[in-house]
Amino acid sequence: MAAKISCDVAIIGAGLAGGLIALALKARHPSLDVRLVDAGETIGGNHLWSFFGSDVAKRDRWIVERLVAHGWRGYDVAFPAHSRTINQTYYSIESHRLDAEVRRVLPPEALVLGRKVLAVSATAAVFADGDRVEATGVIDARGAGDLSSLSCGWQKFVGQELRLARPHGVERPVVMDATVKQIDGYRFVYTLPFAEDRIFVEDTYYSTSAELNRRAIVQRIERYADSRHWITTEVVREEAGVLPVAMGGDFDGYWRSGGAKTPKAGMRAGLFHPTTGYSLPDAIRMAAMLAERRDFAGADLHDATYRMARDAWDARGFYRMLDTMLFKAAEPDERYRVLERFYRLPPDLIGRFYAGQSTMADKARVLTGRPPVPILRAIAALRGRA
Repeated sequence: MAAKISCDVAIIGAGLAGGLIALALKARHPSLDVRLVDAGETIGGNHLWSFFGSDVAKRDRWIVERLVAHGWRGYDVAFPAHSRTINQTYYSIESHRLDAEVRRVLPPEALVLGRKVLAVSATAAVFADGDRVEATGVIDARGAGDLSSLSCGWQKFVGQELRLARPHGVERPVVMDATVKQIDGYRFVYTLPFAEDRIFVEDTYYSTSAELNRRAIVQRIERYADSRHWITTEVVREEAGVLPVAMGGDFDGYWRSGGAKTPKAGMRAGLFHPTTGYSLPDAIRMAAMLAERRDFAGADLHDATYRMARDAWDARGFYRMLDTMLFKAAEPDERYRVLERFYRLPPDLIGRFYAGQSTMADKARVLTGRPPVPILRAIAALRGRA
């Protein structure tokens, strides 16, 4: 006989978005019966999430401050014709820290892990074995929906945390090292110094293909470490991913693909930066918004999450326009010039760009001057997008 779990709020998907919502709801509503459901056995999976200090509003930092594992006062970028240190804070969260914090805050019965969900509605979820969760409101945070509704390029990567025989000598994160050979579109290497002998190295590509050749990329990471005379004694951890870079598409079609009347969060809601594919800043904003609510009825949760996601999509057409020019107007091995030019702009402008909060003046500044892509090709790409 099928079993039934009853609760106030059920969050389906214990990734970044789901974990942050669970933490925020319990902090603001301690008596709320929250259940966090996932097919995996851990919260957050195997991931590293990083963000700029300007990505998170001061009023929302309480949601994420206990999760930060590493922080720096600045970061570097490097291109063939331009290198720079930007004095803005940068932070990283490791998934095991999210897992530990959620387990500390939520009672054991609130974690429904190792249970695959087949169907979700605004008030119920059905497990693969026929059991059900019934709630006042259900939030689907299971990752990306049907991306075929959107026009996308891809940011894909393989990252490894390396333990070294000797100190690496890297003081700050290198958010983009584009001095490497350009392969499969715009390529850069991203490094985070965790300790004197421990560094995270990620090889990243802005590509028109979502195919990820892990073996080839791992070999490139090894060559990158060799070029810096780093002797690796252990690969502590490895992760890989393919993130959408949105150029356009049918947002409402994307939303309906995950259930037309189902509340959604994170990538499932289309809440990611169109250019970087990163979802952490939006996940924090969503968690903060939900934590301030008093009504958790499924229909009302749907309207609130849809409105937030739709407003973000409507506000970010500028970034999708830039993505279109990057992917369709710039030659693949010349795409780095777009970012090289961008990183000559003022630090505050760069910070607002990554936070998805560019002002009209910022947008004008990005577009003025000599364009880094052929103007006729840019016009043709934008006409095709329209």
